[in-house]
Amino acid sequence: MEPLITENPQTGIPQVLLHADRRVGADMARWRSSGGGAALARAAQNPAAVREEVRLSELRGLGGSGFPAWRKWEAVAAEAPKPDKYLIVNGNEDEPGTFKDRLLLEETPHQVIEGAVVTALATGINRVMFYINPDLARSLAAMKLALEQWQSSDLPAQASAALGKPLQLELLPGSGHYIGGEETASMEWVEGRFPFPRGKPPYPAQSGVHGCPTLINNVETIANVPHIVAQGAAWFRALGRSPGTGTKLYSLSGDVLYPGVFELPMGTPLRELIFTHGGGLLSGKPLKAVFTGGPSSTLLTHADLDVAMDFDSLRARGANLGTGAMIVISEGTGIVKRVAEYERFFAHSSCGQCNSCKIGTATMSRLLDRIDTGRGTTADLTALENLCVMLPGSGRCHLINGAVQLLDSAFHHFHDEFKQALR
Repeated sequence: MEPLITENPQTGIPQVLLHADRRVGADMARWRSSGGGAALARAAQNPAAVREEVRLSELRGLGGSGFPAWRKWEAVAAEAPKPDKYLIVNGNEDEPGTFKDRLLLEETPHQVIEGAVVTALATGINRVMFYINPDLARSLAAMKLALEQWQSSDLPAQASAALGKPLQLELLPGSGHYIGGEETASMEWVEGRFPFPRGKPPYPAQSGVHGCPTLINNVETIANVPHIVAQGAAWFRALGRSPGTGTKLYSLSGDVLYPGVFELPMGTPLRELIFTHGGGLLSGKPLKAVFTGGPSSTLLTHADLDVAMDFDSLRARGANLGTGAMIVISEGTGIVKRVAEYERFFAHSSCGQCNSCKIGTATMSRLLDRIDTGRGTTADLTALENLCVMLPGSGRCHLINGAVQLLDSAFHHFHDEFKQALR
């Protein structure tokens, strides 16, 4: 099969996940005519080779963690079914500024399904759950129609024969809670309970849904799998800008002329994303800051414009790529007000299971609102600084860590702005 890549006519950048011939919605005939199903046929012949190809590709988890995908795969593959193995394709995308997965689900559902089936064959999984935010009505509708077409085609039988048991594909709307995107919370919802995150260990690979080995991968991660299998690891690695591999969907929003989802080589500099693809800032204002990876991550400033946007380069800079969301802030926008808005979101989104998170996020939100409205004191600012030291690692999931990381990063870059806002 020849590599199915087109270049964006405006930028000359290769398009893999957002290739025009794959953006056919739930039209299976058009998808198959463009090479859909080729990766499944190859995986059915040698599932173990798929795991090796993914390892060599250096594919990372693209839902925020950046964890090497093959390590999760190997852990699940090594486990015996108890009696089943589960794959949860996580499409609970609900963080402000992140809107890449819904695009894949709406416009390339067959690509996502094939990636999930190939992943299942490679790891011995027989239960695949497409776990999607219930507010993404268009994504759910496209996936529902695409799955119906899969069930009436020859592909499930082909996969089941290679697996040695029936392969079940199921669409499951999520809880509608932000915290439901956390991997152990998604398992709770699949089991029919409120999505409270679980403590670890045990890890999902050993004991996940109903105690069975469970693999949880983000939609974008899964969508890359068919292309790695069909074209090879070396091809995938060459798409990125070292040390990044493959392409990345960057969600660009905020004070830019052309917001949207851009598929670019992993490791594309921030300057290129904002000023070449995003058209620069509105009204020509100077750049003040960029919330990277959505609000639960870190801030970059104009001094970081030439940093490569991949997991390792940003980590070396003390920042995170996260989901690849980039929320651009221009001069004239108050950082205190924007941080206060996001911390209010985290306080609202806390599931309340951990007191440190429930009380901590509410306290941070309350103190930031006081400072933002001119009622804050030096004691309020000191209390926030102390919370940034006390709270990390105190919850079962990442929510409290993300809330603290955002505030800590804002203090690092804009501490004077917080002090100026005090009464």
